[in-house]
Amino acid sequence: MSKHQLKAVYVISVAAELAGMHPQTLRIYERRGLVSPARTQGGNRRYSDDDIELLRRISELTDEGMNLEGIRRVMQLEDENVQLRRELEQAREIALHAIREAERAGARGGGGGDLVPLKQAVAVFGQRPSIFDRD
Repeated sequence: MSKHQLKAVYVISVAAELAGMHPQTLRIYERRGLVSPARTQGGNRRYSDDDIELLRRISELTDEGMNLEGIRRVMQLEDENVQLRRELEQAREIALHAIREAERAGARGGGGGDLVPLKQAVAVFGQRPSIFDRD
């Protein structure tokens, strides 16, 4: 049994009441792929607290005048945003770890791996780039 199924405890009538909508609306949202409730062995829908929050979010977006396809796209973008933020945080942690390792290696006199400043230059069209000038 999946984690989602363990948390899915609400029958459709209770889920609809908690989300402030008609049970038929939940069926429509499921057919349109906006929500995927767990199913019992007998095939009955069971909704989780996460599903209820999702239904409330859908309700907010419909109240703002958005159609179901627009809601699907907004929710996809919100999911992508969450994933990208996770990846960014992981990249930051990796970079911070690499910086600390480089600093430790430098403090131990590791040589070879030291960071060296790079000369910066601006190239202007039609002029020889200053990067080729000797210091």
